[in-house]
Amino acid sequence: MDPTFEEEAEQAVTLNEYLEQVEERELEADLVLGGDDGKECTYGKGYLKRQAIFSCLTCTPDGNAGVCTACSLSCHDGHQIVELWTKRNFRCDCGNSKFGEFYCKILPNKDVENTENSYNHNFKGLYCTCSRPYPDPDVEEQVEMLQCCLCEDWFHEEHLGVESSDEIPRDEEGEPLYEDLICKPCSEVCFFLNLYPKSIWAEGKQLDATVKASKDKGVLEDKPSTGKSEDLTGDTSNNSPKVVDSKDTVNSESVSDGKSMLQVGNCESTSNGKSMVQGGHVNGGLDGGKCVDIAESSDMKVDCVLGVDIAAVSPVLPSKAMFLSKNWRDALCKCNKCMEFYREKRITFLTDKEDSIAEYERVAKQKRAANIEQQEGAELSLFNNLGHIEKVEILKGIEEMKDGLRSFLVYMLPAF
Repeated sequence: MDPTFEEEAEQAVTLNEYLEQVEERELEADLVLGGDDGKECTYGKGYLKRQAIFSCLTCTPDGNAGVCTACSLSCHDGHQIVELWTKRNFRCDCGNSKFGEFYCKILPNKDVENTENSYNHNFKGLYCTCSRPYPDPDVEEQVEMLQCCLCEDWFHEEHLGVESSDEIPRDEEGEPLYEDLICKPCSEVCFFLNLYPKSIWAEGKQLDATVKASKDKGVLEDKPSTGKSEDLTGDTSNNSPKVVDSKDTVNSESVSDGKSMLQVGNCESTSNGKSMVQGGHVNGGLDGGKCVDIAESSDMKVDCVLGVDIAAVSPVLPSKAMFLSKNWRDALCKCNKCMEFYREKRITFLTDKEDSIAEYERVAKQKRAANIEQQEGAELSLFNNLGHIEKVEILKGIEEMKDGLRSFLVYMLPAF
């Protein structure tokens, strides 16, 4: 056999394999686009929780604008487009003041500016802390990048603060075992996650010496913070950022009188339900360095999952990125005080399950299934409404197409 032909034969794929590849590519596109068919500008829907966004460097080289799927296809066809995957709380900019005299072909009348939109260097086609493009023209082998669920930037593995790629939770096939990643800079904002049970981490103990469990109900126990008996999914054997026991960290101990003490800074909480926090720490804000009774404060619910004012806790900043398990958002406390902290840090979206990429892709799959079912139903309805002669002609045409395709494949791949 000719070696050249043998190599070509090995690279050949069957018709079924080709159709499967097409199906996979279509599914991947639907997951990225969220099931958007690209026919309607999303501007009229306002600031969507999450949608596919593109940056046109031809029209806005400064990277200060983003357009929806429909506008990227209709208004910016042939332009230099950067695909940004998805962005949260974003409204289509196409045709506003940032585009000069260029106007949107779908919805020309838009506000001068979308004031709630936020932009990062991704809109310039740059990613990670190294601000490199993707694909990187200076690198022969393009390495997969990972996205932070807070800043929504993309990072190279070597810039996540991990010592090796083995610390990234993956299965044997290389698929991620974590639901969300929080990059090292953003993990400093989310230091309070170190106070939660280790079950929220995708792999191992992200913290080695956090709050220990106590028999008394006055301290944080190592259990899912949802209050349910089942554990959140995810391995808990990781050795990521540690919280070191000191007077400036949160820790617990049992005292001789049988009461459990939760130390926050230099103050304590006892199992009698009263919590004392001293001000003067990062994000503190309490005057005079005096202790106040949090449990009796009207601003904080007694049923806080953590039992502490996270705004008054001196944070132990993580040294690397955080990898969080499936449904970790369900564990987040939503008491008044914690929600106030989230609002101050502008991270309330973490408490919204619809914000997650997993939910975005789930909805996209539902839309895809519904569209396929509708399309198949329309085709079947059209066929059933045809007369007998038309049906016979269509079936005959299908058979002729099959015979022609079969002859072509036999010619290209003769039996040996």
